[in-house]
Amino acid sequence: QVQLVESGGGLVQAGGSLRLSCAASGRTFNMYAMGWFRQAPGKERDLVATISSRGGSTGYADSVKGRFTISRDNAKNTLYLQMNSLKPEDTAVYYCAARKIGVSDFDSWGQGTQVTVSS
Repeated sequence: QVQLVESGGGLVQAGGSLRLSCAASGRTFNMYAMGWFRQAPGKERDLVATISSRGGSTGYADSVKGRFTISRDNAKNTLYLQMNSLKPEDTAVYYCAARKIGVSDFDSWGQGTQVTVSS
């Protein structure tokens, strides 16, 4: 497994932007597809965005399409989530996760970073 540490969360006004980062340990980062998930209080954890191991393919939840961008820098072992036009409903703990190529489930998780969007 790979160890993941998120950063970049915080408090922002509606309409603002934040950039989350996820630093991964090890030298096999490019063997993992990556994803961002979020969990709001009292709700289940939802998938926000995914990116393939080399970054050539991305996917987004309908609720964030056109506002969020997932990217990765394999040379820096880092995953990013650029969040623009933030809304109060984006408030949640955001987690990055890793899924090794050939494995069906995300099985490595970070500790999460809080994003709070005020209205």
